[in-house]
Amino acid sequence: MSNTWLVVGLGNPGPDYSHNRHNIGQMVLDELASRLGGTFKAHKARAQVLEARLGIGGPKLVLAKPLTYMNLSGGPTAGLARFFDIPAANVIAVHDELDIPFNEVRLKLGGGEGGHNGLRDISKALGTKDYHRVRVGVGRPPGRMDAATFVLKDFAAAEKKDLPFLISEAADAVEALITDGLQATQQKFHSSRA
Repeated sequence: MSNTWLVVGLGNPGPDYSHNRHNIGQMVLDELASRLGGTFKAHKARAQVLEARLGIGGPKLVLAKPLTYMNLSGGPTAGLARFFDIPAANVIAVHDELDIPFNEVRLKLGGGEGGHNGLRDISKALGTKDYHRVRVGVGRPPGRMDAATFVLKDFAAAEKKDLPFLISEAADAVEALITDGLQATQQKFHSSRA
């Protein structure tokens, strides 16, 4: 089993999108990069990439922020998995999730994409749905607002106060998934809200 993990933070490129709900995955990767003391560098797979170890002698991490738009996340993800010889089971997609309340983090392996175009493109490019997802809750749109409009908006003022804690919790979940495995991490992060 490979001890290298590819962690992909989903989002859209450029400053106009950087604080949108849809970019929470990239915000989580910025937090992980800060913890690891590294900086992202351009990679030929159309992504910003940071290579580091999780702890001394720990697993190797390849953190990646695709430079493509969300619905084209698969190309960079599959390209990096091939380049670093990482199996799909060691790929973690960190993404926004409408079906989870704001301020909650859930993890799963495989399953459907829940209408998330970034995940759909990754599943297609990897040729499997059997990769890990760290699902960061952004909640449902208010009233009759279209979901696509909602995720392309910045977080509300009240949410922004809690956002650093949510980002930190999601980063903790990524680290725990790699060090402790899926089941133990699910028990820790899912039961804390029960």
